[in-house]
Amino acid sequence: MSPTASSKAVSVPRPPDRWATLPNALCVIRFIGSWVMVGVAVAGLPHWVVGMFLFLAATDWVDGKLAILLDQRSSIGPKIDTIADVTLYACLLLSLVYLRSDLLLQEAGWIGLAVLSYAGSCGFSLLKFKRFPSYHTRAAKTCWLLMIVGVIAVFLQWSTWPLRIAMLGVTLTNIEAMLITATLKQPESDIRSFRQARRQRHRLTP
Repeated sequence: MSPTASSKAVSVPRPPDRWATLPNALCVIRFIGSWVMVGVAVAGLPHWVVGMFLFLAATDWVDGKLAILLDQRSSIGPKIDTIADVTLYACLLLSLVYLRSDLLLQEAGWIGLAVLSYAGSCGFSLLKFKRFPSYHTRAAKTCWLLMIVGVIAVFLQWSTWPLRIAMLGVTLTNIEAMLITATLKQPESDIRSFRQARRQRHRLTP
């Protein structure tokens, strides 16, 4: 075998399959805290809901940074992170049902568009790869910031436009995720953009 062929046969090492890491612990905190947030909403405490959401959303930003800084990346990490993220936003929606049901009816079109696009992204990935997508794109990180602004604006009754912009951003992010799924030949995590997915496909193409 030639050196060139040998180098092509070497695969990039994948992160170890480990659970006991600080980033994974933050994901568990986010998962459990999301349900506590619903309880706070049922108790009729909107400002506490906002505070809890900001704290839990901050763990989403911190866990990825810590995984790199502490060299604690794991193959299971992106999956746990995705589950925690979905739970957080599902519980946020439940909190809105209890505290701002009038807003849900008013903004049903925008929210429904985001939810349907996410369902489409998950369904496409399940159909092709038998797993949920966990790409963590740059667009998704931008939506994280838009959602924070939108939630604050809604719960403090400032304006609904930040929420509408966030829902549009979520929809576009999910469309990009579907394009990534269509492009990849095998399931991957931490794909930053559709452009990266295309480059990765070209590298794997013989």
